[in-house]
Amino acid sequence: MSFEIDYSTYTLSELQEAYSTIDKNAYPDRANEIMSRIQALLSDESNLETNKETRISDSNIASRDKVKFNGNGTEYFAIWIVNILLTILTLGIYSAWATVRTNRYFFSNTEIGSHRLNYLAKPIQILKGRIIAVLLLATYLVMASFYPVGGFVVLLIIFACMPYIVCFSMRFKMRMMSYRNIRFGFKMRFGRAFVVFVLFPILGIISLYLAFPWVMKKIDEFLYENMTYGDRTFIPKLSTGEYYAATLLSGLIGFISIVFSGIVFGIVAYAVNSIGIENSEVLGGVFAIVGMAFYLLGLLVASSFYTAYIRNHVYNNTRVEGVAVFESEVLTFPLAKLVLTNYFLLFLSLGLAYPWVMVRKAHFFANATTIVVLNDINNVIGANNADANATADEVVGAFDIDLSIG
Repeated sequence: MSFEIDYSTYTLSELQEAYSTIDKNAYPDRANEIMSRIQALLSDESNLETNKETRISDSNIASRDKVKFNGNGTEYFAIWIVNILLTILTLGIYSAWATVRTNRYFFSNTEIGSHRLNYLAKPIQILKGRIIAVLLLATYLVMASFYPVGGFVVLLIIFACMPYIVCFSMRFKMRMMSYRNIRFGFKMRFGRAFVVFVLFPILGIISLYLAFPWVMKKIDEFLYENMTYGDRTFIPKLSTGEYYAATLLSGLIGFISIVFSGIVFGIVAYAVNSIGIENSEVLGGVFAIVGMAFYLLGLLVASSFYTAYIRNHVYNNTRVEGVAVFESEVLTFPLAKLVLTNYFLLFLSLGLAYPWVMVRKAHFFANATTIVVLNDINNVIGANNADANATADEVVGAFDIDLSIG
């Protein structure tokens, strides 16, 4: 007797079990139906492991809140101006205390589900690392000025030490953060760091930069997959295709801005030269400035698109094991508007608007971020890691190596 089975109610694992046990010769139509349903589920779930976590029942959710930033420009201005004055008066020594005061302000004003972040670093930790970093930078500058070969050797040494610098820097950054009295951490995987930060960039250059989106994906993947919250690990599921899409689309936006600016330049130059307008040089200069403004605006939009696209991809595909799921909704044009207005504020205020610029940026990214906190967060055990060292973090800053993670 033949009867129909409704496979639409089957889960992926049930479908896979049914396909492995069914007699495919006797029931070819059913086997094909099962396989098509399996393929449909897999194609819709490129992040299969993440999907198991993100399909959370309401009973497992402790809170679902947008990140809140409670600071304001006036408060931070008072901190910022004192930091600058004392740093100048102490010939830079106070900069370590300034860093701690700034980070504590921004961390303590960042709220996730009625709890706030804490910044735990002490100024003396940063000062020691900063002194070593400055000495190392001074050594490089002296060698590069009087003995270029020696300066090049110093750079090679720095490059060879990059895996250690990255790992120690990230460990310090993460260990100085806590949430609900549980510290973050970073796994020290030097061998993998050597591959990611030394070999992969070389491969990117050899490939004529065609592999660089993949390299950037591997770098982000390394940074996130080695982060910890207590005894729980971060789990990123990043896609190489998304990085190529972000690169190609932002490049297309930049290319269109260049072409459009070139057309504006060409039309204006032709009109001014052929018509013979009085004061044509002044008029041509005005239109040239307008064309350049369009070009820079296009690059700003391209940069904002890339930043928003990658941030959303990373956040939306990263979770903390059994603890939290992240969501990001950064939009390109609001981000471009924020950056553009911030530049105008800095220019018109001769830099005095910097505190308001930083606070506006913090508010923007906080409002675009949602964190689903799970009940299992109450079972997280604080990891007993060794004290972090600020030296590598300051070396990174001294040589202007950007390791920002959003």
